[in-house]
Amino acid sequence: MRRVTYSMGVSLDGYIVGPDGGFDWTGPDEEVFRFWIDEIREVGVHLLGRRLYETMLYWETVDQERTLDDSEREWASLWNPLPKVVFSTTLSAVQGNARLASGGLAEEIERLRAEPGEGDIAIGGATLAAEAAASGLIDEYQAVVYPVLVGGGTPFFPRHERRVDLELVETRTFSSKVVYLRYRVAR
Repeated sequence: MRRVTYSMGVSLDGYIVGPDGGFDWTGPDEEVFRFWIDEIREVGVHLLGRRLYETMLYWETVDQERTLDDSEREWASLWNPLPKVVFSTTLSAVQGNARLASGGLAEEIERLRAEPGEGDIAIGGATLAAEAAASGLIDEYQAVVYPVLVGGGTPFFPRHERRVDLELVETRTFSSKVVYLRYRVAR
């Protein structure tokens, strides 16, 4: 069965964006960007909330706006054809290789797990991940932890009254002191 993974950059104090909505502290250096390129190769479909979808739209047209370096070109070549499902109550249309979700998150994940296909079902966006976590749908948490305290904002981990035991699967420390932590949900 395909794994459901939640992976995002996060501050050491646990936020994916700061109190002002900014995430400029997550700008990856070349080593971390290479890591993200390798990670996206393992994804078969990406589920996104509206805000993350709108942020990632940059990659749909970036090659028309400026010259890309080799890593950026490689990322765009992997990201753009990747199937994406966008969960939004405000959007009426999406671009690129994306479609609007036709049902709820649990139903969408169930359908995707039942379909033949390879690669993980990746979830991006804190609100969407919180819904998946509350329903016990996340198989792995993958945090790329940046050495910064932002003091508030949108938390990486949803706030709910449910204990989730985790098993450490992998760690990696980058030269920039960014740390990757990969945990599997213990079932």
